[in-house]
Amino acid sequence: MPSGIKDKVAILGMGCAKFGERWNDSADTLMVEAYQEALADAGIDTSQIDSAWLAVAYDAVNVGPSGIPLSMALRLNDVGVTKVENYCASGTDALRGAVYAVASGAADIALALGCEKLKDTGYGGLPVRTRGTTFDMIGIVGSAPGNFAQLASAYSATHGVDPQDLKRAMAHVSVKSHANGVKNPKAHLRKAIDMDTVLNAPMIAEPLGLFDCCGVSDGAACAIVTTPEIARALGKKDLVTVKALQISSSNGWELQGAGWDGSYFHTTRVAATKAYDEAGITNPRDQISLMEVHDCFSITELVTMEDLHISKPGTAVRDVMEGFFDADGKIPCQIDGGLKCFGHPIGASGLRMVYENYLQLLGRAGERQRQDNPVFGLSHNLGGMPNQNVSAIAIVGLHDA
Repeated sequence: MPSGIKDKVAILGMGCAKFGERWNDSADTLMVEAYQEALADAGIDTSQIDSAWLAVAYDAVNVGPSGIPLSMALRLNDVGVTKVENYCASGTDALRGAVYAVASGAADIALALGCEKLKDTGYGGLPVRTRGTTFDMIGIVGSAPGNFAQLASAYSATHGVDPQDLKRAMAHVSVKSHANGVKNPKAHLRKAIDMDTVLNAPMIAEPLGLFDCCGVSDGAACAIVTTPEIARALGKKDLVTVKALQISSSNGWELQGAGWDGSYFHTTRVAATKAYDEAGITNPRDQISLMEVHDCFSITELVTMEDLHISKPGTAVRDVMEGFFDADGKIPCQIDGGLKCFGHPIGASGLRMVYENYLQLLGRAGERQRQDNPVFGLSHNLGGMPNQNVSAIAIVGLHDA
């Protein structure tokens, strides 16, 4: 097995733009907003950046193709910029490029930035004709809410969970995230909701109601990484290092036989196992301090708790209802409000999740700060549909942990 990247790369600085309906701001404005915070946090200037990665999913209509938009917005002189598009895992994959560059010695200081001006595209999560020939006959027959609603039905059937119990647990997921988002000034939606509101909301795709779905937003987030040695030479004392970065992509197995029952994400299970091995984590339920997971729909977050080996198969409903993932629970999930309150500007989401874990580990999360000295933060992205997708997991933690 590869030795991995544990503790070979430190996060020197991070930044995050205000997410929301940024109609009057350009993609450049969002990128600069996130970058300036990260640059000030890192305590360097632009001339010290060796390489950069830009994550964008809807490149042609909201940010622009290639790495040039990032190079122009940040005035990166003669810096190689790679554009990354890997569905909703794009932001984490951009971070992987920057981290691998530093770990290999190809760069001393590297940058990853994710950005999406999604509101400008008119995208609302409804089906559109897909790109290329590989998926052209698959995507047009479904929608995101429809596909993830089938995940809920399959989960209920596989584990014998009463559909009404599952609906209440899904509602708890949304209520919890909205309660957390109220405390986050950078979240798009900052309004608490109650169980009755969620349970009685208009139905989008049975059993997913309006408040079981995340929104569409504009946003950007940025990370600057280097080696622990350079970070200390630059005056950093409390280091947050990368413990693991793993990505798993479907090869079509889920739809090629009877092996997959539709109730879980195969790629997340694979990526989680590899990430824990790389990070040296043997009991994630005891060792992970907090999580940011891909809550595009409330059922996605609930199922992911099992795919990440935090809850045993069929027990996530009980853990959710007992408050295990609440802000004051054993492992808070979406303590920043999650996709549910930030929306999902696709290229930015993965880096926004790592940003929250980074703040929490350094005790800098303000009103929503976890008070029990978190050690490991996990973030998870899921790009695509339950039947074919890309899963990405990043684990960051205190350097000496």
